[in-house]
Amino acid sequence: MKCFLPVLSCLAVLGVVSAQRQVAVQEGPLYRTEGSHITIWCNVSGYQGPSEQNFQWSIYLPSAPEREVQIVSTMDSSFPYAIYTQRVRSGKIYVERVQGNSALLHITDLQARDAGEYECHTPNTDERYFGSYSAKMNLMDKEFTVRLETDKRLYTVGEPAEFRCILEGQNTPDRYFAVSWAFNSSLIASMGPNAVPVLNSEFTHREARGQLKVAKESDNVFVLKIYHLRQEDSGKYNCRVTEREKTVTGEFIDKESKRPKNIPIIVLPIKSSISVEVASNASVVLEGENLHLSCSIRTAGRPLGRFSVIWQLVDRQNRRSNIMWLDRDGTVQPGTSYWERSSFGGVQMEQVQPNSFSLGIFNSRREDEGQYECHVTEWVRAVDGEWQVVGERRASTLVSITALETGFAVTAISRTPGVTYSDSFDLQCIIKPHYPARVPVSVTWRFQPVGTAEFHDLVTFTRDGGVQWGDRSSSFRTRTAIEKAESSNNVRLSISRASDTEAGKYQCVAELWRRNYNNSWTRLAERTSNLLEIRVLQPVTKLQVSKSKRTLTLVENRPIQLNCSVKSQTSQNSHFAVLWYVHKPSDADGKLILKTTHNSAFEYGTYAEEEGLRARLQFERHVSGGLFSLTVQRAEVSDSGSYYCHVEEWLLSPNYAWYKLAEEVSGRTEVTVKQPDSRLKLSQAQGNLSVLETRQVQLECVVLNRTSAASQLLVEWFVWKPNHPERETLARLSRDATFHYGEQAAKNNLKGRLHLESPSPGVYRLFIQNVAVQDSGTYSCRVEEWLPSPGGTWYRRAEDTAGQTAVQVMRPDAALQVDTVVPNATVSEKAAFQLDCSIVSRSSQDSRFAVAWYSLRTKAGGKRGSPGLEDGEEEGEEGEEEEEEDPTERTALLSVGPDAVFGPEGSPWEGRLRFQRLSPLLYRLTVLQASPRDTGNYSCRVEEWLPSPQKEWYRLTEEESAPIGIRVLDTSSTLQSIICSNDALFYFIFFYPFPIFGILIITILLVRFKSRNSSKNSDGKNGVPLLWIKEPHLNYSPTCLEPPVLKSAREDDVHSLCLKGKMPEGWLELGRIMKI
Repeated sequence: MKCFLPVLSCLAVLGVVSAQRQVAVQEGPLYRTEGSHITIWCNVSGYQGPSEQNFQWSIYLPSAPEREVQIVSTMDSSFPYAIYTQRVRSGKIYVERVQGNSALLHITDLQARDAGEYECHTPNTDERYFGSYSAKMNLMDKEFTVRLETDKRLYTVGEPAEFRCILEGQNTPDRYFAVSWAFNSSLIASMGPNAVPVLNSEFTHREARGQLKVAKESDNVFVLKIYHLRQEDSGKYNCRVTEREKTVTGEFIDKESKRPKNIPIIVLPIKSSISVEVASNASVVLEGENLHLSCSIRTAGRPLGRFSVIWQLVDRQNRRSNIMWLDRDGTVQPGTSYWERSSFGGVQMEQVQPNSFSLGIFNSRREDEGQYECHVTEWVRAVDGEWQVVGERRASTLVSITALETGFAVTAISRTPGVTYSDSFDLQCIIKPHYPARVPVSVTWRFQPVGTAEFHDLVTFTRDGGVQWGDRSSSFRTRTAIEKAESSNNVRLSISRASDTEAGKYQCVAELWRRNYNNSWTRLAERTSNLLEIRVLQPVTKLQVSKSKRTLTLVENRPIQLNCSVKSQTSQNSHFAVLWYVHKPSDADGKLILKTTHNSAFEYGTYAEEEGLRARLQFERHVSGGLFSLTVQRAEVSDSGSYYCHVEEWLLSPNYAWYKLAEEVSGRTEVTVKQPDSRLKLSQAQGNLSVLETRQVQLECVVLNRTSAASQLLVEWFVWKPNHPERETLARLSRDATFHYGEQAAKNNLKGRLHLESPSPGVYRLFIQNVAVQDSGTYSCRVEEWLPSPGGTWYRRAEDTAGQTAVQVMRPDAALQVDTVVPNATVSEKAAFQLDCSIVSRSSQDSRFAVAWYSLRTKAGGKRGSPGLEDGEEEGEEGEEEEEEDPTERTALLSVGPDAVFGPEGSPWEGRLRFQRLSPLLYRLTVLQASPRDTGNYSCRVEEWLPSPQKEWYRLTEEESAPIGIRVLDTSSTLQSIICSNDALFYFIFFYPFPIFGILIITILLVRFKSRNSSKNSDGKNGVPLLWIKEPHLNYSPTCLEPPVLKSAREDDVHSLCLKGKMPEGWLELGRIMKI
């Protein structure tokens, strides 16, 4: 998304954000039919790069919404997938460009498979990704189909029937449909888009009685339900679906309508065809277990009416008794012999389903054994309302009851006939067979101590789960646990911390009980187990400490995790004393860090005290008991070394005294603590900046990566000045975010012009405001990364220097221009003349001007370089003029500085000058009391001054105007001054003679022509005329006007000749005569 001009590449480094690309596609969903022509527009905006963008179209089909199928591209002819390649080549699918950033997708012959989610993608032409590059819309197929379904075609009177009218189409929830139902071409009901059914009068009564329902089950499914079919309901059923379109006014207009094929059904009359099946949860049950029997009625169709059911028992003596029955009205009654058990809930009958009936006999007894029979009678209500029997069926199953005391036996076992001191041993009383939890068994453990001849009751686990201790069991209570297994009646006797008093013979006695239906108890049997002899032995150590060696390398300030693992121990009740040591290469033996005694007391070693480790040590004993951990927090480089632990195993003797059984040393852990690897990295992007004075320069220092998020950064900016090989520090941002100026800032007055900001972590921007030319140079930044040591002090871990940015500060281009078209002037002696200095353009609105006026004179021996000299006669002929001029001598009249301070007046003009500033760009110098000595050329010189960023003024450029010719006339009486000062005399001399001379010449020519024609004989020989007319000789300067006879002259031209003192010699002679 980045497409920047080259001049903007450096701005991207400084954080300038480009425009965001946005892709928009025509809003959907769109609905079209097969064969139609569709167009979808796509626009892209906010992009960079070429004005003409490319477009790629893809589709996500409903069958695979996650899979992209490529259609067409403006840049790649191989872009389409195979299913679209032929249509794209034939022009049935193409992209029309509307503009460079807008295109239309055309699909001329729309197909059903074209429905789906369309995506318009614009390939990236920018330098970086920013914005959206694709947009999606949905194209839906407007076609829909309708089908009619039902479960079956053949029914029996009274059965329910359901017809489903299923609508299939795209986006049906957002469309409007109306549905109507018909039976044998007669309307049953209709339903509009509001899903409110309107039934025909014939079916309205059946709906009111709950026999019929018309409803909308979902957006695609409409149902017709007939709950109780009649024989006259046989016929053809159908539905019709019409799509409707909602207008702006809210009204609906019918569109396309579709109807599926008819579904015929047949309703048959009722006939009885039931069968009965009896099943039980088990054919053989244990006495006291629950017996569940089920009686299932099967019919060929729907049941015709109701059922009455009777459960009977035929015992081994072939005696039949009624257990319970249920009549057709649902009333349940127990038999005579089962009345009492039924009142206690011991016998229950239930109709589980309309065709299923159950019988439950709880807490079975031996007398419940026999043949169980289910007798079913089917009843149907006649036309007159009376019930009549349609049919009867019966079925039976045999159930056997096993007595509880069958196989009842007790066995005592122990897996540890020999145990060690302070160890534990278990005694198991195994009850067989396995009885369920409902059959209680009481178990009593009896004990005969070593050296005695009789048993006494130790503890009893009663039938209700209670525990009763014997009279001589006081020494066992605190160390003995009795437990009954949940899955069996087995009872375990666990004795801990074995001693001599627990040595002897053990035996268990079990009693079998049964709960009666009236909550009374009966003891069925009693069994006594075999004898168990237990011996208590001295313990043998099994202590083993892990010997594995480990190497651990970590960065400082991280915790050192040291583990001491006891792989095996003598007893689960063992206690351990753990001593932690460290061995340094410079030491001969290991030094004690920490000791934890067997009773969990802490003792710090000499090493911990000397190195100040107490605040950094953390000891932990894990729940498992065999794993001990020592953590050295905030590791330092000096913590490197070889660590190991020394484990002592302690046991509690039967007399409650602790003693050390064994000790062992672990393997060593080699720990190396190092400083973190430096990951500091700065942006190395290079840049070039050219700015004008007084503008602002932004320098960016970007930290791309750092060693730690907890580190502190010192940022320093410096500059290389032209012709200075050493860099100079501009500013420094310390670790505590304090801003300091460098020595370069003091030299170039940067203190008031530097500004720092950090818009985000790791991004630092230095702004140099009001830049000057001397600020030009190559800038860069250096970053130091400081990390905290575990002791709390900070140290420098790394440093890096960013890419360089060349900054060139330029002064504005000179645009000073002084008016070069200035008219010459002639003034009389004692009059005043003005010297204007007009500035046509300037370089800046902040400019100031220094103005000086000069008198220009040719140096001695040189040619006169201007028309303002005192003599008006030119020397030499036209062809003899020399092109080269000698240098001009300048004499200052007056100067005005940019600070409006006047310089001294020139001595010839002192006291006669007047300065005016008529406008910011127009200066005027007036010379009073003009004298002939003031005749000559004058010019003004303008210097343009601009303020530097340090508020100092400097001269940007200078410009000089064109020379101004000034002639001051002498007031003494000369012929020239008399003629030029008197208008009447001027016209009399220069204009009136012309017509007189003209008439005279014409007359002479006419007389000569006439005399030639009239008398050719009077001509001279060879045609030479006798009369000669001598034309006067006129000698005039080629620089003056031609004589009037030869060339006409304007009054202004002649005046100019007078003013310049250049007149024809004959005219001057004529002037002398007239003066005389």
